[in-house]
Amino acid sequence: MAPPSHLFRPMKSSIQRGNISILTQDIHLRLSTLPLPRSSASYPLHFSKDPGAPSLILTQLTLVRNLIYQSLDVVDVSTWTGDAHDPSFIAGQLRLLFDFIQEARQNLKGGEDAVGVKWWQVYTDEKIFEPPIPQDLSFHLSIHEASLLLTIRTLQPIDPNTPTSTFSTETLTGFSLRQRLGLVAKLPDHDESGETFMYRGQEVKVKEKVRVESQDPSLMAVMAKLSALEHALAFSRRNLMIVMGITDEDDEA
Repeated sequence: MAPPSHLFRPMKSSIQRGNISILTQDIHLRLSTLPLPRSSASYPLHFSKDPGAPSLILTQLTLVRNLIYQSLDVVDVSTWTGDAHDPSFIAGQLRLLFDFIQEARQNLKGGEDAVGVKWWQVYTDEKIFEPPIPQDLSFHLSIHEASLLLTIRTLQPIDPNTPTSTFSTETLTGFSLRQRLGLVAKLPDHDESGETFMYRGQEVKVKEKVRVESQDPSLMAVMAKLSALEHALAFSRRNLMIVMGITDEDDEA
């Protein structure tokens, strides 16, 4: 299990991972666009204690685990089932094993192509939390560079029937009006300002975004081992291709 990560304003949190899921968490938010509960100095997010409540599963780690299992199956087949004296068979097994290990490492590294990274395509089950999180709050936990990355977003639905105007209803009410009157500070810009996303079947904008990253020594160790395996497999494949007289172009075909 990864040690808890203690975060600071506008988000204070302690998160503990166990295998592919989050075991415990204690998160307190203080966002200018998130109304606080009465008599509370922060907005708490707590896991539901209901035995039937779903778990918070890290999709990237689920995929990594499955890819490692598939890699072990390839080793078993190569050892006990296939013809170990057939170079074409061994070359195919090495290529399959290399692909699995490479994909597993890439998912621990994260990035735009990793599964579960695009937050607007991932919906955290509200029943995980007690009370359920608001519909206009996005809770997104992912893996980036073998670290836990928690991103909280407050969302603003876009009404396609509302014309874009400085005198629209939205700009003259609530938080936006207080901001225009100078009663509250202007929201800090973020890298998603001005963008629109399709989230839960509705077009939204991100009003406020906070993120924090916490290193996970266990995941870093796994990523290092996968990288070493990937390099070793690449070296073995190249040597076998030389013996078989196969070029890179032939292998890709």
